[in-house]
Amino acid sequence: MKFIWLLIASLLAYALPSRAEDRIETDLYTVVDGYKVDAGTLQGFRTWRAVACDRCHGANQQGLVGPSLLESMKALSRAEFDKTILDGRLEKGMPSWKESKQVVDNLDHLYAYLKGRSDGAITRAKVEPMAP
Repeated sequence: MKFIWLLIASLLAYALPSRAEDRIETDLYTVVDGYKVDAGTLQGFRTWRAVACDRCHGANQQGLVGPSLLESMKALSRAEFDKTILDGRLEKGMPSWKESKQVVDNLDHLYAYLKGRSDGAITRAKVEPMAP
């Protein structure tokens, strides 16, 4: 009897259409299923984690002592983003990151990751690499 149920389940699995992947591609990032990202965007996430931005902006970029980046990134231009990261906003407690090689080298990737989060394309903070 178990064999029959396994056979039926297997046939149904092949007969039912598989869910097509949800893919979003922009000039900045590619996201599949809301959390699988291209290599550059993944590097942006890794930079975010390595320099511990979550201490002020929250693990989900929702804001803590620093503002919500989910909202701020909707209004910041790329030039404003670069200036904020590199020069900081010292009067508000945001440090300058221009001396951090990792941040400077991955500024484009960090921007892509945070824009993807703010745009809603990346639906969870922790991302994974896309399948090749």
